[in-house]
Amino acid sequence: MTPTTYRKPRKYGFCPGCSHGRILDALDRALVRLGPDPAEVVIVTDIGCVGLSDQYFATSAFHGLHGRSLTYATGIKTARPDLHVIVLIGDGGCGIGGTHLLNAARRNVGITTIVFNNLNFGMTGGEHSVATPPQMRTTTTPRGQIERPLNIAETVALNGAGYVWRGTAFDDDLVDRLEEALRHPGFALLEVWELCVAYFAALNKVSARRLQGLMEDLGFRHGLLRNEPRPPYEAQLQALMQAESGTAPLPTHPIEARFAPTLDRRRALLIAGSAGGRVRTAGHLAGMAAALSGLWATQRDDYPVTVRSGHSLSEVIIAPQEIRYTGVEHPDLLILLSQDGYRKSRHHLASLSPEAHLVTLPAFADLATPAQKLIIDPAALGARGRQQTAMATTAWALAKLGYFPAETLLVAAETLHPAYAAQNRALVEKALAAL
Repeated sequence: MTPTTYRKPRKYGFCPGCSHGRILDALDRALVRLGPDPAEVVIVTDIGCVGLSDQYFATSAFHGLHGRSLTYATGIKTARPDLHVIVLIGDGGCGIGGTHLLNAARRNVGITTIVFNNLNFGMTGGEHSVATPPQMRTTTTPRGQIERPLNIAETVALNGAGYVWRGTAFDDDLVDRLEEALRHPGFALLEVWELCVAYFAALNKVSARRLQGLMEDLGFRHGLLRNEPRPPYEAQLQALMQAESGTAPLPTHPIEARFAPTLDRRRALLIAGSAGGRVRTAGHLAGMAAALSGLWATQRDDYPVTVRSGHSLSEVIIAPQEIRYTGVEHPDLLILLSQDGYRKSRHHLASLSPEAHLVTLPAFADLATPAQKLIIDPAALGARGRQQTAMATTAWALAKLGYFPAETLLVAAETLHPAYAAQNRALVEKALAAL
């Protein structure tokens, strides 16, 4: 049975004369024409006077942070394309969440967005908003607004919205336009200019008739700006997902186990050095050796946004069982290679267990730690410069502590990158020869 109203029997709590009620009544009539199941209509709001609106409808609802309603709505519509998702947002929310507004428009998400544009922040005291016209007085612009207002409707029309209309809460065709927008398959936005009688209208002596005049003064078009049906974002995403169903999300490159594992329990490694020192490659060596041994391995790297400066950390976990958590809180093996690495990993030193190992360079020989220390000079491993130090020291440490046999590490070095197979193997051979 088609509902005769989607409104709850509850009186609006807006200021007397506020236009919000007119727009909500028009939305109710448009919904009645459309006739969806109330449970399948989701009204999404955020903060501001308009943020009170969802409580007046007997539909599903979601209420969130100021300016963020379009992000919630995008998530809801993407997860449930069958729902009618309606965003009720003010001009203040459009300013705070401007990026979200643009992204919803350019993606053409199937959301109906109604902008309650009363040209100021009504709930918090009548401050100027991104939509306040020039020369208009507000509590924060008592001598008149000097900024150019955001042209909300034209902005979303230019950036991909499929349906865009601008008018006032007093336009005779508001219900018709709301119904059109609700039926539109993509992103539909109605920018509805209205009266905030408590602040803006009172300070500027603006009437319902004057609203359209303000638009004309600004050169803002009134009426239907765009009506271009095209596939909405959620439909395209759903089609893509269906086409990819049953396939791996990323290309796979299986690594065949060629050696018997020598580790019977989980080990956590932390290699701490400097950017540009091939620390991540050293981590790859450990992970590849684990994979070649039929073990599970994860690697998580940390480095700054700068190139070849600052720290570089590689956290590697090796285990005979599947690894559910990839963080390394207490390393079993800490390989410390530089001052940059020390600054980022020194908090681990005191918490290392007596069974753990610290492998480091002579410069850090005096560091205090409960762990067992192994001091090695990279030059004794045949390493030249910092680009060879991490790989050589890691290979030496993994073999020295019995994580992997020499042959496993040599094959892992060759497998890392075919173009550098000979170079990597030679480097690891020199390091292993120093055992």
